Amino acid sequence: MLISPHIMYWQYFYRSSSFGLNSSASKVLVCAKDAVLSSGAAWKASTTGGIGGGPISQEGSARFLQTSTASANEEAIRTSILMDKKIVPEAKPPSDKDIDLFYQFLNKSTRLMVLTGAGISTECGIPDYRSPKGAYSSGFQPITHQDFLRSIRTRRRYWARSYAGWKRFVSTQPNAAHFALATLEKTGKISCMVTQNVDQLHHRAGSNPLELHGTVYTASCLDCGSTYSRQLIQEQVKALNPKWTAAIERMDYYNPRADESFGMRQKPTPDVKIDEKFWEEDFNVPACPKCDGMLKPDVVFFGDNIPKDRATKAMEAAKTCDAFLVCGSSLMTMSAYRLVRFAHEAGAAIAIVNIGMTRADDIVPLKIEARLGEAFCRFYLRSLRSGLPPSLHPSDIQLEAKAPNEEVIHALTLVNDND
Repeated sequence: MLISPHIMYWQYFYRSSSFGLNSSASKVLVCAKDAVLSSGAAWKASTTGGIGGGPISQEGSARFLQTSTASANEEAIRTSILMDKKIVPEAKPPSDKDIDLFYQFLNKSTRLMVLTGAGISTECGIPDYRSPKGAYSSGFQPITHQDFLRSIRTRRRYWARSYAGWKRFVSTQPNAAHFALATLEKTGKISCMVTQNVDQLHHRAGSNPLELHGTVYTASCLDCGSTYSRQLIQEQVKALNPKWTAAIERMDYYNPRADESFGMRQKPTPDVKIDEKFWEEDFNVPACPKCDGMLKPDVVFFGDNIPKDRATKAMEAAKTCDAFLVCGSSLMTMSAYRLVRFAHEAGAAIAIVNIGMTRADDIVPLKIEARLGEAFCRFYLRSLRSGLPPSLHPSDIQLEAKAPNEEVIHALTLVNDND
């Protein structure tokens, strides 16, 4: 069995539009790598829109994103992030029984809804909020909608910290769970995917989820309504604060071990913890290039409301699904918890894969406390073993990626040892 030391791409999926795990063994498994890579390429190509300085459309978030152009320095950043496992909550591997139940849950569903939270991105190097190693454990205080609107100091804090953490944030890459969900979506198994995250990692993997809490990849003017790419905002901050940004970029804060020495620590958003002396004095916040109005990232801050059309779409999906899967969310926010309640009250089967307690533990019959990358890897191997022709075996699967993944290697070892 060949396991290349890279981020995991799912190499195989069923050609048929239905998932068909228990269908005839004659169903053909085909290589999905090109499909995933082409989706990622389309996502990357879409990020070129809006750099020129003008407003960009908000329609179809996957088409109007902006990320920094990769450089040799950013490749080094990716490596350091992916190798840092300190922020991933500790958990035992999922048991064989867990994987069998997970397999049965997904196999039986025909209208599956998926909700993802910060826990799906911890294996990428982005911390969650509430786990023992999460952002709140380090004293992180999230910015509220009200404070952002009324306080210039709060806006300075946001744009300064966000600028400092942006390159590292956008250099993260999807993990096995992101690619697994993208494959399920491509095969028609997932009818609706909703994410609480603003990191766009699902898009990079080839999915197109409903972003419940918005995205950090665009910002809008609160006065004239124009929307701009985040890269343009980064360039404006740099132009407004040349000495400050030069000092920030000279810091070797991409090395995880050096974060605290510079007073910096990555958060679940581009925001990093940074000493006030770096931004409190003489920092100029970006403004709308069109009308000089106040710019706000297109995210739902604490204390703000989710746009009605977005909330309605998620609610309707929850009420009409036959199965609801929660991936990496504690469901502590009402906007997420109510979706599970809607699905439960409508008679849908509910399952949660999350490390730590959730708000819906008392109504969920299937709860798996494991890392999502490992759970999905084991699930895929379980499904392949059930549907593959006798001449093939999971050990023949070749995996590719861009950084070591101990969870995946361990999962493969467990499966092979049990066969």
